[in-house]
Amino acid sequence: QVQLVESGGGLVQAGGSLRLSCAASGRTFSSYAMGWFRQAPGQEREFVAAISWTGAYTYFANSVKGRFTISRDNTKNTVYLQMNSLKPEDTAVYYCAADLARTVGASRRPEDYDYWGQGTQITVSS
Repeated sequence: QVQLVESGGGLVQAGGSLRLSCAASGRTFSSYAMGWFRQAPGQEREFVAAISWTGAYTYFANSVKGRFTISRDNTKNTVYLQMNSLKPEDTAVYYCAADLARTVGASRRPEDYDYWGQGTQITVSS
């Protein structure tokens, strides 16, 4: 079992920045890949970013590439999503997720992830 708790959401103006954190507990954090996804009202959950268990490999959706970064601190059992140059279209509920089976890289597919956080709301005003 893995428990994931996101924090850092909120309201920000367009062009601003936020950093999301996802704290994990329950199993050895350094042994599994982590991802961030988001879901806007009326839309499907979409991939945002992912990071391998070592942190050596990172992946981003085209819509956030160059604006968002993902990182992890395995000593703190935490993964981060730094979001810069935010746009109104980034407004969504953001979820972190854990992929316990992946030994290399990280997946962009939500169906590959085993555990999910409860989500945190990001609202970007224009």
